[in-house]
Amino acid sequence: MARLSSFLFVLSLLCVLPIYLCQQSYGGKLNPGYYAHSCPQAGEIVRSVVAQAVARETRMAASLMRLHFHDCFVQGCDGSLLLDSSGRIVSEKSSNPNSKSARGFEVVDQIKAQLEKQCPGTVSCADILTLAARDSSVLTGGPSWMVPLGRRDSRSASLSGSNNNIPAPNNTFQTILSKFNRQGLDVTDLVALSGSHTIGFSRCTSFRQRLYNQSGNGRPDMTLEQSFAANLRQRCPRSGGDQNLSVLDIVSAAKFDNSYFKNLIENMGLLNSDQVLFSSNDKSRDLVKKYAEDQGEFFEQFAESMIKMGNISPLTGSSGEIRKDCRKINS
Repeated sequence: MARLSSFLFVLSLLCVLPIYLCQQSYGGKLNPGYYAHSCPQAGEIVRSVVAQAVARETRMAASLMRLHFHDCFVQGCDGSLLLDSSGRIVSEKSSNPNSKSARGFEVVDQIKAQLEKQCPGTVSCADILTLAARDSSVLTGGPSWMVPLGRRDSRSASLSGSNNNIPAPNNTFQTILSKFNRQGLDVTDLVALSGSHTIGFSRCTSFRQRLYNQSGNGRPDMTLEQSFAANLRQRCPRSGGDQNLSVLDIVSAAKFDNSYFKNLIENMGLLNSDQVLFSSNDKSRDLVKKYAEDQGEFFEQFAESMIKMGNISPLTGSSGEIRKDCRKINS
């Protein structure tokens, strides 16, 4: 409890920064002080619920960060991922990247319920995801940043967008980079944001190919460090066990740090989409080395890239709506 209280106190100091910071505009659309008058307690409510959720289950921090990423890569950061199937809406939750893996929706529901009690119809679900991602970083030892706010929620979802836009674990480096480029993100953003895999888990079905049939010839990925591969096979058999979990960062799975990049240098990236950052491109390899050597450099760039990703095609002004329930559009 003392640790939780300390975290909430430190983050609350953001609220007393000079007012010009709170009014700074990000891209002319969003700004950190958006709710300063309409719902000044919004940030504290999000922080408190996320802190309690992560205290119950550390894995939840990675899950909430992943929701933000998967939301922003489909129609922009508009909360479309949170919509359940209903009427003309086919939920993104059933897409290949999200089915049986996207989680944390109940935490978002809890945040939204508390916000609706305090400030009805004010704080968007899209902004909840963005704030929760930042708080998840801080709670696990990662960087903090001022979160630009003012997004509105979509009234639609895109199952095809979710299937096509979100990088897959077995994509090639160039395919992954192309998907980032389409969102206005570059190779530096790709490497820095991939560093979020310093926390969390992945399912056996996402890396089995590397262990048994990397190139369709019935042989494993020989670039995978062999003792690491042998340990993974204990958790991920050739058939069955699709939902078995393995840590993304074998060194410090519950701590947001730069050990993910050190693992890549040792050929111990869990997913193919992780390891190709070191093995397939000179510029990304140099970035991996830089972040492995300098955690501060990684933290600084991660925060910058998270802000940049959070600015992907937000709905503002009169576009979209402020949902009362993040799972369904307003009637």
